[in-house]
Amino acid sequence: MNNEQLQTCLARVRDGDQSAFADIYHDMKTPIFTIIHRITHNRAQAEDVLHDVFVKLYQAPPGLSVKNPRAWIFGMARNLAINSMRFPRTVELDENVKSSENPFSDMLNLHIDMENAMRRLPYDEAEIISLRIHGELKFREIAEILNIPIGTALWKYQRAIKKLRIDMNGGFL
Repeated sequence: MNNEQLQTCLARVRDGDQSAFADIYHDMKTPIFTIIHRITHNRAQAEDVLHDVFVKLYQAPPGLSVKNPRAWIFGMARNLAINSMRFPRTVELDENVKSSENPFSDMLNLHIDMENAMRRLPYDEAEIISLRIHGELKFREIAEILNIPIGTALWKYQRAIKKLRIDMNGGFL
């Protein structure tokens, strides 16, 4: 859903249209959850924050003055995730349970390896990668959300991608 479609759906939400809210939820829940999970590193906590994001969005959708509602929503999700880290509500559970009987174990192992590589990145670099890939945000939007120059966002993204390539290739570029 692009910004124009999102703006239209948000206008319908402001008018009480629950189906428009459902459309927004189904379109944005996965990328928002991914970004929140990158920050919290805890599935249950990320689910709680995701719930909070959509409750706040339903109760007070952004007005027409918000030109980029996607960036606004991702910024809100980021801020709520950071706040949840300051004041956690849940106990961490071990999420790295592996099963050798899983028919998708190779894919699962690759996913776990990628998650571990992302966790080894500095927080700001992992956040930029997550906003770019999962949030599908432009670098200009990322720079706006993080309050950094666009050149810094680009530079940190490229540096982080290089680190991930090296990490995933066993230390070789």
